[in-house]
Amino acid sequence: MINTSRHGILTRREILQKVGSGFGMMSLAGMLSTLDAAPKKIPQQTPHFAPKAKRVIFLFMSGGPSQVDTFDPKPALKKYEGQRPAAANIRTASKTMGLLPSPVKFINSGKSGIPVSEHLPNIAKHVDDMAIIRSMHTDFPNHAPALCMMNLGTLTPTRPSLGSWLTYGLGTENQNLPGFLALCPGKPVVGPKLWGSAFLPGKHQATHINNKDLTPEKMIPYLKNEALTPEEQKKQLDLVLAINKQHLNNRVGDSALETRIKSMELAYRMQFAATDAFDISQEPEKLQEAYGKSEFSKSCLLARRLSERGVRFVQVYYGNRQPWDTHSNHDKSNERLCKDIDRPIGQLMTDLKQRGLLDETLIVWGGEFGRTPTAQGGINGRDHNPFGFCMWLAGGGIKGGVVHGESDEFGFRAMQDKVHVHDLHATILHLLGIDHERLTYHYSGRDFRLTDVAGEVVQNIIA
Repeated sequence: MINTSRHGILTRREILQKVGSGFGMMSLAGMLSTLDAAPKKIPQQTPHFAPKAKRVIFLFMSGGPSQVDTFDPKPALKKYEGQRPAAANIRTASKTMGLLPSPVKFINSGKSGIPVSEHLPNIAKHVDDMAIIRSMHTDFPNHAPALCMMNLGTLTPTRPSLGSWLTYGLGTENQNLPGFLALCPGKPVVGPKLWGSAFLPGKHQATHINNKDLTPEKMIPYLKNEALTPEEQKKQLDLVLAINKQHLNNRVGDSALETRIKSMELAYRMQFAATDAFDISQEPEKLQEAYGKSEFSKSCLLARRLSERGVRFVQVYYGNRQPWDTHSNHDKSNERLCKDIDRPIGQLMTDLKQRGLLDETLIVWGGEFGRTPTAQGGINGRDHNPFGFCMWLAGGGIKGGVVHGESDEFGFRAMQDKVHVHDLHATILHLLGIDHERLTYHYSGRDFRLTDVAGEVVQNIIA
């Protein structure tokens, strides 16, 4: 330790700021010393134990898919069609009527024989790599708080997102790309706070990509400086470096400024790396056709490209706002939605497996809640159901070909081996080598964590 007249000791951070203006200044100076844009591995934070997965692709079905029309068949709905059993008296967003059977035929799939909707044949081919949770439950039947719970681990938009916690805990593999990317063609109900970093350092928030148009120049507009050459940009950023050095010398630990510096550094590198990573036209035409040409299809292909380049957490939101919110015309809407996701998700899993990436990439599928097995009014709809719904995980560290938990005979509530969202988050963190109780951040007088004061790892689905 070094004596100072003001504090008596000089912290390590202060030493670095005196000699190089902090970590942000040092990394920026190092970045500007070369124009090499090749992907670079950077030192990783040490996980708590050996991870089974290195990265995550979260396929988020905004609005809440129906469990009884996808992965949890309930023949009793047909037997008691139109009736309203006592189990139907649950808290939903709107008034519901009698039991509404599913028109979907379920097909026993894979060696495990797990029944999957006839509208998901390509996903069903991978059921032996999947663990299907039929006993998910959450805390509120409305979109905003349920979205917050699934993405932030709390009912209000005041906490860091799952992806932010992961990059905070593990860092990123490729310093030329963001560690956390949210692909969303618009904004969900809560908006960007679903992928925000809240009180964590700003560098851990997601880079949002509007994947409505996957032309690289449109996804990340103004990334390239058309007016200056890279050498001229270096001189400009050297000037910014000098100004920021003076600023930081008088403001020890200015995290906002360091975040801005990190953003400038990343933007500079992304001029070279992102134009390659985000350009799915580089893929063989045959492979592009295998994924399909829809908005979601292209997003799944992009997710694979980003994941294989070391992006820690890629979250793909299906559609703008909440397409799976089928309050009316449910049967036709559910069929259309299932068919739209089936081909690209099936091909994503095939592609990852062929490239040897599935074992180290955790895929998570689901929405913020499920849907009621009762009809909503007389309009062939299903209302929100937070009490029992399905999600599935595949790939990195998952025991494939298993079903975990059960709901009641109609699909209203999780009944056996229940899994709360906190448990899901604890399990995801565990698969990446993180003890969810030890991943904390001290803020406003207390230690916060993603799982709050709850969460148990679902050991039954881990290989």
